[in-house]
Amino acid sequence: MAVRLNPYIAFSDGKARPAMEFYHSVFGGKLDVNTFGEFGAPDPELADKVMHAMLVTDGGLTLMGADAPPGIEHVPGNTIAVSLSGDDADDLREWWSKLADGGTVSTPLEKQMWGDEFGTCTDRFGVEWMVNIAAPPA
Repeated sequence: MAVRLNPYIAFSDGKARPAMEFYHSVFGGKLDVNTFGEFGAPDPELADKVMHAMLVTDGGLTLMGADAPPGIEHVPGNTIAVSLSGDDADDLREWWSKLADGGTVSTPLEKQMWGDEFGTCTDRFGVEWMVNIAAPPA
């Protein structure tokens, strides 16, 4: 995988799992779902909520989603971000820098608990971007 560009949907009230399962029933393919608890979240109310779900169809479509974590306001209508992910670290870091320039960084692009580099920003036009750089294989 070099770089993938796809929509990322934020859900409220634990709706990520049923929504992603519905999209899986519509589009087919492979659905992977990870909870906050699987990554060691200490809050028991958060443990079963979806931290990251990814549906990849046989035709190559990709849709990602998650439950909005505590402290992140869920505003209907503002629930989709554009996600850039892959292992081309140089391109992804360059794009991150350009997207963040003149915008607002919500999560700095840095190593996360799952091992990848990840960051979120809103560009100067109000578009939210998520950038995930896959950790090199061990």
